[in-house]
Amino acid sequence: MQSRIFKLGFLALLFSTMLTSCELVGDIFQAGMGVGIFIVIAVIVLIVWVISRFRK
Repeated sequence: MQSRIFKLGFLALLFSTMLTSCELVGDIFQAGMGVGIFIVIAVIVLIVWVISRFRK
């Protein structure tokens, strides 16, 4: 009986840490996507600014 409780507790702990790490990885990718979108917008604005400077 004691061994079964230990195994169930260990499995519950294992699953809870696995789910937390997956959530963490998802958050990191989501933050990376936000930074990537910001960089793309900044590059587009920079290109438009450079083109407008040469047209004058």
